[in-house]
Amino acid sequence: MNANDLSISEYSSHIVFITGGTKSGKSEFAEYLAKKVKKLSYVALSENNLDDKDWQDKIKLHRERRPKDWKLIETTDLLNTLRKEEGPLLVDSIGGFVMKSIGKEQNEWSIKMNLLMSLLMKRKSITIIVGEQVGWSLVSEYKIGNTYIERIGELQKRITKISKDNWLAINGRAIKIDEISIEIPT
Repeated sequence: MNANDLSISEYSSHIVFITGGTKSGKSEFAEYLAKKVKKLSYVALSENNLDDKDWQDKIKLHRERRPKDWKLIETTDLLNTLRKEEGPLLVDSIGGFVMKSIGKEQNEWSIKMNLLMSLLMKRKSITIIVGEQVGWSLVSEYKIGNTYIERIGELQKRITKISKDNWLAINGRAIKIDEISIEIPT
């Protein structure tokens, strides 16, 4: 299987989910797949912290890689974006959605996560989602770190279940995990 086997140009209600660790190549792979999609909107899902030079450098690299004809949506409000945007989307990355609600109580988080899942399932255009793999190493000594790990893990399991294509980016390689894995019964 290679990335060209994914017939992304024939899209209708199609979610492609790409996860991976830091510097794994997940964003580059998502962008590679998205280049085959016409009239794509790129959803940069994060705060634009102007005081963080490292973050600004990372944003600059992402901007330089993107084709000029993609519509750019810089937001922290994914739910509202999904309500408004009907065309093809590339969302980079789902961790921004988790961070937006990191201070919420579990019940309020569950409501937001369920709403996100509902909006994703209703989409009629291709939606490529980039997600961060965390929790493969040290357990955070801070509550906020553990909350993030738990929430993104739960959310990504749910996104995987509704996605037609699931990829894991690791060390600059992409593995289509649907073909080499089984769903763990719950």
